[in-house]
Amino acid sequence: MKKKLVYMILVFSLIIIGFSGCGKKEPPQNEVEVWLTPQWKGTYGADEKGADYDSFLKTAANMYEKKHPETKIHIQVVPGDERDSKLSVAVQTNTLPDIFFDSTFVLSTYAHQGLLEPFDSIIDDKNRNDISNAIWDNVMIKDKTYFYPFAQNPGLLVYNADMFKEAGLDRYISGKTEIAKWTIEDFKTILSSLKKSNSKVSPFGLYAKNNQGDTWNMMYLRMFGNTFFSTNGELNVNDKEGVEALDFLKELVKEKLVTPGAESLSSNDVNAMFQNQQVGISFANSVLYAGMLESMDNGSLKKFDVRLANIPGKTKPLSFTYVLGSGVFNTNGEKRMKLAQDFVKFYSENKELVQASMNFLPVRNSIIEIEKDKMPLLETYTNNDKYVVNFSNNTPGYAEIRNALYPEIQAALTGEKTSKEALDAFVEAGDKAIDRGLRRSKALNEQGELEK
Repeated sequence: MKKKLVYMILVFSLIIIGFSGCGKKEPPQNEVEVWLTPQWKGTYGADEKGADYDSFLKTAANMYEKKHPETKIHIQVVPGDERDSKLSVAVQTNTLPDIFFDSTFVLSTYAHQGLLEPFDSIIDDKNRNDISNAIWDNVMIKDKTYFYPFAQNPGLLVYNADMFKEAGLDRYISGKTEIAKWTIEDFKTILSSLKKSNSKVSPFGLYAKNNQGDTWNMMYLRMFGNTFFSTNGELNVNDKEGVEALDFLKELVKEKLVTPGAESLSSNDVNAMFQNQQVGISFANSVLYAGMLESMDNGSLKKFDVRLANIPGKTKPLSFTYVLGSGVFNTNGEKRMKLAQDFVKFYSENKELVQASMNFLPVRNSIIEIEKDKMPLLETYTNNDKYVVNFSNNTPGYAEIRNALYPEIQAALTGEKTSKEALDAFVEAGDKAIDRGLRRSKALNEQGELEK
C-alpha cells in the first residue's frame, strides 16, 4: 500500500512538472505573428482578385518567405473595435503578437509599458532621410523610434467651393490641388457670409457626442496659440489661449454658425451632412477626401466642388496626421523579435511593396517624386508637413484623455460650464492619467520601474 502511494505521488508530480514545462515553453523562434486592423483591401488596390484587408501583408509574407524559407509568417486581421480588448488580454496572458500594423498613436501606450522594441538600430540614414521630420516626430518617444512609418493620413478641413462662390467668397478659395490657408478672422468672415447666403446650410460642422473624430476638436483648441501639452508632458489647454479658443467655438454656437446641437452630433453625423451639402465646412482626412471624390465619380454621391483647407490658427495654419506603421513587441524572445523587425524592415523599405502606401498617402519622398505627376496632391500634402503637429504628444494615458475631453466640451457648448471651468475640469482629470502614465513609463524613465 505504501509503495502504491509513493508511486501515485511520483506520477502526479511528473504530471505537474509536465504542465509547468508546457506553460514556460518558448514560442517557436522561426515564426512571426502579425496583427493588423482593417486598413485597405488588396495589396495595391481593392480591384484585385480576392482583395481583402490582409492582402498586403500576405503578399509581403510570401515574398519574405521565398527569401527565408525557414521562416513562417502568420497574419491576423483584428476588428478595430476589438483591438484594445484583444491586446489587453494578450498582455495579461503573455500572448502578444510579434508585430502590430495600425495607426501608431493608438499603440504608443505599449511603448510606455516597455513592450515595444525601438527600431533605431535597423533604420539607416538613407531611409530616415527619405521620410520627413514631421512623420518621425509622430513615432518617437524620448529620441527613440518605436514605430516604422509606412503611410500617413493627414487631417484637414474640407469646404464646399460652390457655396463659397454663391456667397461671394471667391478670394478664400484655393486651387483644386492646393490647401487653403485662412486666418481666424478669415474663418469668421467666411462663416458669417455662408450663413447670410443660405440660412438652410450650417456654415461649420461641429460635433462633440463622443471621442470619435476628437482630434479635430483638440486642434480647434489650439487655434489661438495653445500647445495643448506643456514641455513637461502635462496638459496646458486651460491657459489663456485655450480658453480663448473654446470661447470662440461657443461664440460660433451662439451666432448659429455651426451645426445645431453640436454636443449631440457625432463626426459621422457631420460628415454625412457635409456630403449631403447641408454643411459648408467640415473635417476630413486624405482618405476621406479621396473617397468623396471617388463617390462623385462613380455617381454614388451628388457632385459638388469640394476642396481642402488647413485649420485656421492665430500664428500659422494647423494640421496633423495619422501615421500608419508597425510596432514590434519584445515579449516572444530575442531571436523572434529580431526576425519580426527584419520583416518590418523588409516591407517598409522594399521598392515594390512601399507602392502600397498609395492606398493612403506615402511618407516616402522617393515615392512622392515618382507618383506626383499622376496625383499632384501628393506633393501638396508633403509641402504641408510644416504645419503638422504631433496631436497626441505620444503621451501615456492618451485614451483616458480622449474620454475626459468630450463631456467637458459638451458642458461648455450647452452653457452648463464656462470655458475655463470646462477646461480646468478636463486638465485635472487628464493630468491624473498622464501623471500616472509618466511615473510608470518605461520609455521615459531610464530604470522603468512600475509604480508600486
